[in-house]
Amino acid sequence: MILKIRTYGDPVLREKVPITDSHEVVLPYIMDMIETMYDDDGIGLSANQVGLRERFFVIGMNAFEDGRGDSIFINPEILEFSDELWDYEEGCLSVPGIRELVIRPLTIKVKYFDDKGKEHEEVLTDLAARVFQHEFDHLNGIFFVDRISPIRRRLNKKKLRALAEKHTLKQNLIM
Repeated sequence: MILKIRTYGDPVLREKVPITDSHEVVLPYIMDMIETMYDDDGIGLSANQVGLRERFFVIGMNAFEDGRGDSIFINPEILEFSDELWDYEEGCLSVPGIRELVIRPLTIKVKYFDDKGKEHEEVLTDLAARVFQHEFDHLNGIFFVDRISPIRRRLNKKKLRALAEKHTLKQNLIM
């Protein structure tokens, strides 16, 4: 089932999502999250982007160079960041119509639980590291546009305001 993606201006996206009690809590949502991510041509999707207040995200197989399939990261942590940085143009399903260069560490060491409840620790690099950081930020109420230069943020101010106003208008129509 395709889930509704929350967009910039929705307060749920600014909340820091608490630790999930059990991996089993997220199991009913995993396939819907993956289907929703691909339906909107995404490469990653965090639970709060679809209104779930659980600390997990999915990353599509195209982010990984090691041949793994779509992956689930429950209660993720970033343990270490490389000193080497990499700038890359990012977009976001929750911030449609905006793409900007974001500087992030090239390599990270992470810890997380999978959908079976097994703990993993691994090093991610390149696109996988970037997508992990992007989705991890979502779980902490941070958007990629919060990480761009102040000048670029000012240049996008109208678009961001329009997205927030569109969300507010939708909410007012529902009430």
